[in-house]
Amino acid sequence: MTSRTTRPARAARRHLPAGSAAAGPYTLDISPASAGWGFSSLRVLPLAPGGEHTFATGDSEWIVLPLAGSCAVAAEGETFTLRGRPSVFAGISDFAYVPRDAEVTVASRGGGRFALAGARCGDRLPARYGPAEQVRVELRGAGACSRQVNNFAAADAFEAGRLIAVEVLTPGGNWSSYPPHKHDEDLPGEESLLEEIYYYEIAGAPAHPAAEGVGYQRVTPSGHGTGTDVLAEVRTGDAVLIPDGWHGPSIAAPGHDMYYLNVMAGPGADRAWLISDHPDHAWIRGSWADQPTDPRLPLYGAPPVGPRP
Repeated sequence: MTSRTTRPARAARRHLPAGSAAAGPYTLDISPASAGWGFSSLRVLPLAPGGEHTFATGDSEWIVLPLAGSCAVAAEGETFTLRGRPSVFAGISDFAYVPRDAEVTVASRGGGRFALAGARCGDRLPARYGPAEQVRVELRGAGACSRQVNNFAAADAFEAGRLIAVEVLTPGGNWSSYPPHKHDEDLPGEESLLEEIYYYEIAGAPAHPAAEGVGYQRVTPSGHGTGTDVLAEVRTGDAVLIPDGWHGPSIAAPGHDMYYLNVMAGPGADRAWLISDHPDHAWIRGSWADQPTDPRLPLYGAPPVGPRP
């Protein structure tokens, strides 16, 4: 499978293959300006051993999340030491929250890759450390729709101004983000208006380490917003922008577990993740009651409580 095409042509602006949205020190740099929306941002920062990077938060709040490696995050007169992880498939990471209108330095003695998830906001909250052992691990779905969600910055798990961020791990062969759902209308108590970024990493196959893993992402128009329509083959380092539309499924190819980082933000007064399922597929949730959760899950849990490094 070598094709990297998406269709129709509109989708090419929403599927960002690895390296196609690089800028400066970032291998991925998605801003409200580049995405053509109002709030959500995501950067991926690689650092060589001993490397560091300083940035201004501007009008956005940010979470620094290690994807691979460990780092120190200095902001607001404090330094947060993040023990991180070897990879997104190895365990949950601790993280650091930094406010708008601040200067932040990320430094890594051993090197690594670090996600900077951001959202424009009005409130200026204090800089904080997020311990890995306090991240709530949730198993969603059942059978071939089983997946793991690491709710490190879910709306009900961590305080922020507008930013919502979670990690999803899908075992090879399974479908996640299913049934297709949307959050492109402000319907109080029913649905939130949220811009969303998916960032993907695909695990190698232990029995065939030279094989490149792939996954697939579908987004279909909902009749609201721009009419986003994407059918993308995704690989490690790819991203998909979802300003609107029914998103799902996210499909992990057999033999290759899939990871994606979801970053969301929107204009609503309430920071909440409220979704509407596609009416043709909402019935699938009812079928899960009679199916077991995939026994491969959880791929890992939160680490035991211990002293901070």
